[in-house]
Amino acid sequence: MRIVVTNCNTTEAMTKEIEAGARAAASPGTEILARTPRWGPESAEGWLDSFLSAAAVLDLLRGLDEPFDAVVLAGFGEHGREGARELLDVPVVDITEAAAHLACLLGRRYGVVTTLDRTCGLIEDSLHAAGVAQNCVTVTGAGLGVLELTDERRTESALLTAGRRARDAGAEVLVLGCAGMTGLDRKIATMLDIPVIDGVAAAVRLAESLVALGLNTSRAGSYARPLDKRRTWPHAG
Repeated sequence: MRIVVTNCNTTEAMTKEIEAGARAAASPGTEILARTPRWGPESAEGWLDSFLSAAAVLDLLRGLDEPFDAVVLAGFGEHGREGARELLDVPVVDITEAAAHLACLLGRRYGVVTTLDRTCGLIEDSLHAAGVAQNCVTVTGAGLGVLELTDERRTESALLTAGRRARDAGAEVLVLGCAGMTGLDRKIATMLDIPVIDGVAAAVRLAESLVALGLNTSRAGSYARPLDKRRTWPHAG
């Protein structure tokens, strides 16, 4: 089984971190193909970045010339999953949606800990569109930008502080709301004594399940194939 995992930004170092997390979660025999968009923002932190990221990731996906069985979109709260499902004939799993669905299986209410407060609205809208917002009690910013997550000690401290706020707000399960937080789930879970879900790991495992069950995106209605028309795409700069 081959799963393509797409970073939502152009920072190659973050793609490598996401790749490591995806491989650690994958079953034996699953090959992870991590890919970085050729253009777009270096980090996705707001509406403008998110829309640019979505177009860049779709451009990446349409140009893949290698066989694969599923796609994981490793951008928490970012746009693009619906377009990718129209575009591709394999299952597309978004880490936001995947993490939220698993959280709902582990507790009645969950909370999301993300990077900056400015991204909270994006995540709330994404959860609402996925139909899992009703179980989310809070989306809490940790006060760190995406590119600051490389400082592991600072990131861990910020996540613990934000995680405690989410738990105090009634969260019974915590979701890490950025692909750049991959790998910190077990450490934070131990410190907070509640389940913590890494979206990349959750999405990889759900993608494997869909492929193993022979399931694909429905073409009846919402995710019907795109209409046949001329589309002009940007040139990578």
